[in-house]
Amino acid sequence: MRLVLTALHRWVGLVIAGFLFVSGLTGAVISWDHELDDLLNPHLMEARSSGPALSALDLAKRVEAADPRVQAVSIPMSVDPGESIDIYVLPRTDPATGRLYEPDYNQVFLDPATGEELGRRKWGQAFPLSTETFVSFLYKFHYSLHIPEFWGIDRWGEWLLGAVAILWTIDCFVGFYLTTPARHTPSAGRPADVERALRRGWWVRWKPSWLIKAGGSRYRLNFDIHRAFGLWTWGLLFVLAFTAFSLNLSREIFLPLLSTVSKVTPSPFVTRTPSDLHEPIEPSLSYEQAISAARAEADRRGWTLPVGHVFYVQRLGFYGVRFFEGDDHGAAGVGPPDIYVDGADGTIIGDRIPWKGTLADIFIQAQFPLHSGRILGLPGRILISVMGVVVAVLSVTGVVIWYRKARARRAVRRSREQRVNLAPAE
Repeated sequence: MRLVLTALHRWVGLVIAGFLFVSGLTGAVISWDHELDDLLNPHLMEARSSGPALSALDLAKRVEAADPRVQAVSIPMSVDPGESIDIYVLPRTDPATGRLYEPDYNQVFLDPATGEELGRRKWGQAFPLSTETFVSFLYKFHYSLHIPEFWGIDRWGEWLLGAVAILWTIDCFVGFYLTTPARHTPSAGRPADVERALRRGWWVRWKPSWLIKAGGSRYRLNFDIHRAFGLWTWGLLFVLAFTAFSLNLSREIFLPLLSTVSKVTPSPFVTRTPSDLHEPIEPSLSYEQAISAARAEADRRGWTLPVGHVFYVQRLGFYGVRFFEGDDHGAAGVGPPDIYVDGADGTIIGDRIPWKGTLADIFIQAQFPLHSGRILGLPGRILISVMGVVVAVLSVTGVVIWYRKARARRAVRRSREQRVNLAPAE
């Protein structure tokens, strides 16, 4: 069994090592995406004037009027003093071609007091790379590798990394098992006191796996780092692996599996069938009407928080209205409460309330806060940054172990072949 699992660990590790190296390093950086973006792009993030802010919905209409090719799909309803307002846009369908327009931007930054445009950028753009797109490039690369759309599907990268995460999750258990001492096999020829000592010495034999031996060879140091780092951080590695799978393959695998063991409250993100990529659904309701419907529902429920953000999901045809004041990451990073409004008739079609619902609902909500570390606030984000480096180190040290052993095996084979060739003929 150990031989089979060793081979599995070796080859699965080699297949996913490159992906984990990239994901680890990018994850370590994007834990600080907002801070880095502010640092690199003050010309976009900072307002140039003071004074009362204009209506966010009016500013969104200005953006759409300036370029009819785009539709505002994400609008913050208020910003902190001194900050710009960024409105996220997506392309509409070009009636001449039946395909989406291709504007070279998807974010517009405005001065909230004057409406002056401070700049535009394409969030997640891979080429050309600039200080304006660097952080978002890393963020998108982290979960999709920037694999482009083909055959009308734009999620190939997410599916690929989701498959890698499944292999990684399984390999977490395989790797852990391989660090444990081989099972003691009793022998009738051993004295009874020796047998008892061997049975009691399981932890003694496992203890070196948790340590890095000082003064050893470079190979031994590399091996100890790989094994000890993996053991000491095993729980966090498993959480990262599992949440990477659940986030990238949520609709395809994670939710169907979870629904077999616990009730999952239907969400329009899952129950609605997406439209064709190049045929986004045009809403019949305006943002004002959607907000009014959501506000009435929130009042009926006794919610007193203001509307902090509103968005429209083009391919599913509904609005999302978020209620918060201040930090939009909400309690333990799970986000603020949402109410979902049908874009065709204003019907309330669902909601999302932080840490409320069935066990399955709460488990689903916890996936991103766990993966990002935001469930523990600032200490959690620091921990995830450190773990990103650990994942990269484990990937490199694992490949080095395989390479050194493969080179040694090749040397043994060559030596054996030379001895056979030099042996005198009978």
